[in-house]
Amino acid sequence: MARIDAEDIVCSIADALQYVSYTHPPDFVQALARAHERESRPAARDAMLQLLVNSKLSRAARRPVCQDTGVVHVYFSLGMEARICTTAAGPTPSLQSLANAAVARAYRCATNPLRASMVRDPLGLRTNTRDNTPAIVHVETVEGDTLDIIVAAKGGGGDVKARYAMLEPSDSVAEWVLAQLPGMGAGWCPPGVLGLGVGGSPEQAMHLAKRALFAPIDIEALQARGASDAVEALRLDLYARVNALGIGAQGLGGDTTVLDVKIATAPSHAALLPVALVPNCAATRYTRFTLTGDGPARMTEPDPAIWAAIPDSLPREGGTPVNLDTLDRAGVARWRAGDRLRLSGTFYTGRDAAHKRMADMLARGEPLPVDLRNRAIYYVGPVDPVAGEAVGPAGPTTSTRMDRFLPQLLEETGLLLTIGKAERGPEAVAAIKRARSAYLMAVGGAAYLVSKAVRTARVVAFEDLGMEAIYEFEVRDMPVTVAVDALGRCAHDLRIVEAAR
Repeated sequence: MARIDAEDIVCSIADALQYVSYTHPPDFVQALARAHERESRPAARDAMLQLLVNSKLSRAARRPVCQDTGVVHVYFSLGMEARICTTAAGPTPSLQSLANAAVARAYRCATNPLRASMVRDPLGLRTNTRDNTPAIVHVETVEGDTLDIIVAAKGGGGDVKARYAMLEPSDSVAEWVLAQLPGMGAGWCPPGVLGLGVGGSPEQAMHLAKRALFAPIDIEALQARGASDAVEALRLDLYARVNALGIGAQGLGGDTTVLDVKIATAPSHAALLPVALVPNCAATRYTRFTLTGDGPARMTEPDPAIWAAIPDSLPREGGTPVNLDTLDRAGVARWRAGDRLRLSGTFYTGRDAAHKRMADMLARGEPLPVDLRNRAIYYVGPVDPVAGEAVGPAGPTTSTRMDRFLPQLLEETGLLLTIGKAERGPEAVAAIKRARSAYLMAVGGAAYLVSKAVRTARVVAFEDLGMEAIYEFEVRDMPVTVAVDALGRCAHDLRIVEAAR
């Protein structure tokens, strides 16, 4: 009987969370690099280059690839012959409590602090737990005397796009998946991987879909040898047809929307066909290891050659320079959807909670704590900085969550620009057009690269909101794309703009 020390479990999970925060799985980097090489659309190609450069820089600096450092999922497969023990007084702690202790340790690491995103009391005050606990824990008992663990940090941008349906047994799963993609928009930061769960019960289908994501990318090998069963045939069919939609990287149109399609199935009731869809974004973060009682796991360092061909920075010639401190509506009016810009100057940040507060203050006739006239708001909740940084990784969050607040801010404050991730919904596009404003898109999943453009950062309002406080950033050469111009023209696929809500 293997005796596995509880502290080894905590140490291993904490080390894994630090490791995955800055290390993309090698198969993901290689698949993304191949997609970049064959991409025919300049905007999508540029977005993928940013993701690749970000991956390289994050790995070298050991800082998170994305500011959304994820909700922690831990999958335990505990051998029936294994025993968890502890030298501490009292009863042996549960696997849930061990996972929570590991999360708190990893996310409060002084040399690489990770952003805490978990909130308690979801229907009440939604207070941040400050250490990203609790973990989402799944436990299964299996034969043997080892403890196999999968550790994943799953960002909110992918989970918010999850889909579920109870189909008729004769319905086409492929047609259902294809119907979901435009409505999912680009907030899940494609290109990534789609996880599909088919069968079981409703909750089991969703679990299957998510867990299917944590497997190596192998679609090209499958294409080479051909399908041997219905699951593999569906993978190949969906991979080809989803990419043929042309949604592309970051929703900008392109040849690659998905790098792979993963499918897991389970037996189900004869009258039922539960189907769940969960995407994994460009901030793919997971690893797996086995504990045998011989001490904590050691993370395997990937071959540096995986990143060798990726440049250390973006080309200096890409994009038109823009001084945010002297910009006016006449200058904004000259931009066209799809134009690439390099922003320098100052802007404010703000996410959901800050926008809600500002909206409430405006409704009460109170002055805002910052003057937004002719200014820009960047939708971001950054990671805390470490020594030498103005701010930690600071990539954009999904902009459609702020759509409900945009008309009021544009009309009542003189706000000039917004900067975020993915498409805007129809109402927001209409408001931008009325105000002769513009919406700029930064690449989701390239958070460390964006943070390198930030020269100074300070909290200027709502400090109690933590990462959702309003900051003032001073940036230099921050790369963005004009996603909605002053005439209301969109760089994103109009199908996903119309479907956004």
